Amino acid sequence: MSGTSRRQAAAPQDAAAPKDAAPPQDAAAPKEAHRSGRPERVGLLGGTFDPPHCGHVAAAAASVRALQLDRVLLVVANEPWQKVPLRSVTPAEDRFAMVEAMAPLVPRAKASRLEIDRGGPSYTADTVDELVADAAREGNALDLYLIVGSDLVAGLGTWQRVDDLRAAVTLAVVARPQHRWPLPRGWRAVFVDDDTLDVSSSEVRGRLERGLPVDGLVPPEVIRSIRSRGLYAVGR
Repeated sequence: MSGTSRRQAAAPQDAAAPKDAAPPQDAAAPKEAHRSGRPERVGLLGGTFDPPHCGHVAAAAASVRALQLDRVLLVVANEPWQKVPLRSVTPAEDRFAMVEAMAPLVPRAKASRLEIDRGGPSYTADTVDELVADAAREGNALDLYLIVGSDLVAGLGTWQRVDDLRAAVTLAVVARPQHRWPLPRGWRAVFVDDDTLDVSSSEVRGRLERGLPVDGLVPPEVIRSIRSRGLYAVGR
């Protein structure tokens, strides 16, 4: 999926996972949605995740609570087409491993390798099409929420097949309450409040490559994955 450059993150002095983090997944939630006859409410938080950080955890967890999602998919981009021309991107399998380490910190979350398995450039509209088609084959319907940081809203018009995407999802814009911008025209859109500090993956990469601590910016589980894989020059 088209990735985010900045998210809302946990305060630097708190190195632990968010205190309200729930058990990793609730397998009963989708079944309850199906039994009730209502569409399953699914959040999509996609991106490069290079690396994932506490902002991703906070945004996903806030969306689950605010939107009463049955599940949230953390969709790892295979080839982030807007970033590949600009910088070197960590291999997809490494990024997926980090997101897998992060997923248990978010209630009802699962790391998704859908775009990795599809291969090639990753486009959110293609991912949405695939999810809707898979659900339809099983006789199910989806109520999809595309979770994005408020910083991404201005660039939505550059995404591939944006008209198809606009028709298929509700935009969930994660923002600090005091920093809300007007919602984009033509979209079904809602705000999700997330009153935490800013951090970006580029900031985290820079700190890691300079040997600086990232406690409070990156969950310990992800830090362990980074170290075990020797990413961002850590441990070299």
